[in-house]
Amino acid sequence: MHADALAPADGARLIDGVAVAKAVRADVAREAAALREQGIVPGLTVVIVGEDPASVTYVRSKEKASVEAGMKGETIRLPATISQADLEAVIDRLNADATVHGILVQSPLPKHVDANTVVRRIAPSKDVDGFHPVNVGKLLIGEKDGFAPCTPAGVQELLVRYGVETAGKEVVVIGRSNIVGKPMAALLIQAGRGGDCTVTVCHSRTRDLKAHTQRADIVIAAIGKPEAVHGDMIRPGAVVIDVGINRVPDA
Repeated sequence: MHADALAPADGARLIDGVAVAKAVRADVAREAAALREQGIVPGLTVVIVGEDPASVTYVRSKEKASVEAGMKGETIRLPATISQADLEAVIDRLNADATVHGILVQSPLPKHVDANTVVRRIAPSKDVDGFHPVNVGKLLIGEKDGFAPCTPAGVQELLVRYGVETAGKEVVVIGRSNIVGKPMAALLIQAGRGGDCTVTVCHSRTRDLKAHTQRADIVIAAIGKPEAVHGDMIRPGAVVIDVGINRVPDA
């Protein structure tokens, strides 16, 4: 999404994701402290295979955030040459470890590793990414005891914390990925806080995207393509959440 194309008009309000993230982390820290008083130290273990530069950066930030919140943040670094069986054995060990409450296997994985099998190997109760089919199913039917993928859950939190009324609103989600688009739609159609929306999911095969976005009260762009949404596609008063992170030429 081009920043100039969607420059705030007079009276527009910028949703500050950094500020909301800071507030959420403070809430998590308080909850973690309460658990520690009961003798429970929440533990997140991140597994990274290989040395992909972006993945290394992401994993380092996750470990740092966990520790700052008073949680146990552990990173297991494995060689890119690890076999499927050996990686699954690591996951089995973490599944059986009562001090590990969350398991996150960083993507992407080497091409010789079957990522779907790895996801299904993680115990659903520890699948903090929310990618296991059990958690996907729980999200779709509205059960609250599973994990929702963090990005769509974060978008919903932005809407709630900024007091955006969602009940009965028309929402257009641009993108149908299993990581953002589909779970985003599933969250927004559920009854209750941050939900009760009428949702349209658009994607690369959608005809006349502009016709959809112009009637939306809320537009969530997660299409993986920069500058896909421009100002003339958004009606006055609409809320726009830009999920995408894209590399673009910039002097």
